[in-house]
Amino acid sequence: MAAVESQMLELGTEAPAFSLPDPDGTMHSLRDGAAAYLVMFICNHCPYVKHVREELARIGRDYSDRDVAICAINSNDVTTHPGDSPDKMKEEAAEWGYVFPYLYDASQEVAKAYRAACTPDFYVFDAGRRLVYRGQLDDSRPSNNEPVDGGDLRAALEAVLSGEPVPDAQKASIGCNIKWRSGNEPDYF
Repeated sequence: MAAVESQMLELGTEAPAFSLPDPDGTMHSLRDGAAAYLVMFICNHCPYVKHVREELARIGRDYSDRDVAICAINSNDVTTHPGDSPDKMKEEAAEWGYVFPYLYDASQEVAKAYRAACTPDFYVFDAGRRLVYRGQLDDSRPSNNEPVDGGDLRAALEAVLSGEPVPDAQKASIGCNIKWRSGNEPDYF
């Protein structure tokens, strides 16, 4: 399993707008007026995502009533990775209890707008939709014995919700590369 690091979009960047469907075809965008926004790039098959999916579900439950708008986006090419298809996404969300929308980025343009590189890749925006955190969930990896507790991501969310600054020193997320369609690879690698 070859690991790829997040591209670390510049702090202060405004959240790129999007309108993406969930597996049922319902369109979702970043809702207005949230205290914080969490955008996650994930997929079904990646061992790094499988390693943390229980914590992703827990974060969804823990912050759903705390004015955090959360969504997960799958940008993988489903022709080469059919296990990441919208039907399989729906099954994944139900099995693991995702309470946030799990959206499909068929064009891969949203992933490019966020400079997403790997799964998982995390972005936290403040109420003004300015990027305050991009990086890892926590120090846990499938190959180490560190606890999966969402420590880094939770600390960023708590800082935003309490009006405190999020530290600029942030560790890049690491995971499987996004599975780009042939000829659609981004130029930021």
